[in-house]
Amino acid sequence: MTGDAATRPPTERYADIVQRLAGAQKKRARGAPAYSVYVNRPAGRRLAAIAYLAGLTPNVVSIISAGFTFGAIVVIAAAPAVPWIGILVAALLLIGYALDSSDGQLARLRGGGTPAGEWLDHVLDAAKNSSLHLAVLITAFLNFTLPSPAWLLVPIGFAIVASVSFLAMILNDQLKAAHPQRVIAPESQKASTPLRAALGIPTDYGVLCLSFLLLGLPSIFFPLYVLLFVANLGYLCLALVKWFRDMTQLGSTGGRP
Repeated sequence: MTGDAATRPPTERYADIVQRLAGAQKKRARGAPAYSVYVNRPAGRRLAAIAYLAGLTPNVVSIISAGFTFGAIVVIAAAPAVPWIGILVAALLLIGYALDSSDGQLARLRGGGTPAGEWLDHVLDAAKNSSLHLAVLITAFLNFTLPSPAWLLVPIGFAIVASVSFLAMILNDQLKAAHPQRVIAPESQKASTPLRAALGIPTDYGVLCLSFLLLGLPSIFFPLYVLLFVANLGYLCLALVKWFRDMTQLGSTGGRP
């Protein structure tokens, strides 16, 4: 998301900007996972303040974020599975994730987002969701000793789950925005709780990023990766049922059944 009109007072300090961002923070989505809420969002807030003082635009921050993320993806696919490689990959992914949170916060500081910025953000996220797991597929094929080639289906399945989850969430927001009068309980009115955040940990992108610390130890990383895939698949199956019911409610007073 982007905003083009800079609104920073010339004498505003870093601490003031961080405090202003904290006061204007968007309400947590119901069930937002713990790392994203308690670690990534505050980190993004601080990076947004730095970018604001440096005069960067949200689009530039989005592109820098993509540079870190896709740099990590290239390393996953191309580098040998040596023990230290996981530290590099996880660091790149986590920095990219924090910057991905900061571009929207920077947009709010600058007066609001634009359609072009939202488009860029979503396109980069869609590319990341697929290519990250395809990079795991490549390194698993080249570097891992697996009991059966069938295990290579796991990163393919994870890429599908990530893509479907992302598309469904975008559609949820777009359709609810298109039918606001039919939304019975908007997500913004439902409180997030620490318990919900904890339950969402296995589906947290930040936790997936942290799992890559073990990339150089395939006998530990891959079983953990499989568990995360199972958790994300299970969550998606349950969520799709709920989301379809929500969409059914949107159309309950007319339109296509």
